[in-house]
Amino acid sequence: MWFIEGVAIAFQAIWANKLRSFLTLIGMIIGVSTVIAVVSVINGMNNYMSAKINSMGSNTFIIDKEGVITSEDEWLEARKRKNITLQDMKAIEKYCDLCENVGGVVEASSRRVKYGSDYLEDIWVQGITYNFIDISDVELDYGRLFNESDDNRRSSVCIVGPDIASNLIKSGMPLGKDIKLGKYYFRIVGVGKSRGSFLGMNQDNWVVIPLKTYSKYFGKRRSLAIYAKARDMNLMEEAQDQARMILRTRRDVKYDQKDDFNITTAESVMKLYQGLTNGAWFVLVIISSVSLLIGGIVIMNIMLVSVTERTREIGIRKAIGARRRDIMWQFLVEAVTLSSIGGMIGITIGIIFALTIARFTPLPADVELWAVFVGFGVAAGVGIFFGLFPAVKAARLSPIDALRYE
Repeated sequence: MWFIEGVAIAFQAIWANKLRSFLTLIGMIIGVSTVIAVVSVINGMNNYMSAKINSMGSNTFIIDKEGVITSEDEWLEARKRKNITLQDMKAIEKYCDLCENVGGVVEASSRRVKYGSDYLEDIWVQGITYNFIDISDVELDYGRLFNESDDNRRSSVCIVGPDIASNLIKSGMPLGKDIKLGKYYFRIVGVGKSRGSFLGMNQDNWVVIPLKTYSKYFGKRRSLAIYAKARDMNLMEEAQDQARMILRTRRDVKYDQKDDFNITTAESVMKLYQGLTNGAWFVLVIISSVSLLIGGIVIMNIMLVSVTERTREIGIRKAIGARRRDIMWQFLVEAVTLSSIGGMIGITIGIIFALTIARFTPLPADVELWAVFVGFGVAAGVGIFFGLFPAVKAARLSPIDALRYE
């Protein structure tokens, strides 16, 4: 029997038993839609994180006090470490000849930013070296960057995120306007490009000021994060080792002791992130496997019922010359068609759900074509696996016994 004829018979059987067919497909629909939706969200997060992490540069590494904390023990250990200071940064800048650019940043707690009678709460304020923006992923929309003179003279100037420019200064150009951070006034010299939000966190409500200005007004008690760029990607490990030895020597770390600081690269952060998302992939496999298993069992049961209901039809087909493989092909195509329809419905629902998540929640979602093909392939595969037994059973029926069946 030709494939198209088998599909046509399958559609006739499905249409004749619409409610039963729909109930049969629920497990398949849930399984496939779960796969599509979760894969799309995880893929969207992976693409976003990859872009953000790689934007700092493949030959840039960060030296800070804590590093990436993944447990309470690591946090308690990191709290005991000495702060990284401006002098540490200057030592790396002076003695690390494999580093072509060295800058630093210190982060403050969120503060109120005021302009006239208007103000914004929870604004993230950072003190940065004049060259930090050249190393980091911050981009300027208009205005100017800091220069070395701003830092050395401890100038009261700042660069603000686009949310500050649009929500606080509602009329006129922000450049040249004075905003108030705490008790002190700072003049806006530049406005950064919009970076949107991620996981509900606004990335455009920030203010940066020169590092020495930050130390002058807000103190020197916070640890510095040093950003260093290797001269060449091939020298990345050597540059890190050189910076590590400089800091270990300055901080009197003995040869048998661990570093009392952390070095992070884009690659190491991406590996950590992928390690964390592997858990989500595992949960996805378990949830979708259970749903698909249930859907497959239901399809097999319905096909066994169909074989019983159409026993006389099978006997008539065999009596007029249908071979075993013709009967087996007929029922196998029906099972695959049934599961594939469920797969296509699941794919559609999964795509709609993923796009809805991306539209109305902070989570990004990217629907990839390969995920659609995988979802359809899995649905068809389940149909083949669970439809094979009913198809073989139908093919083995004796034509005489089948014709006698009432």
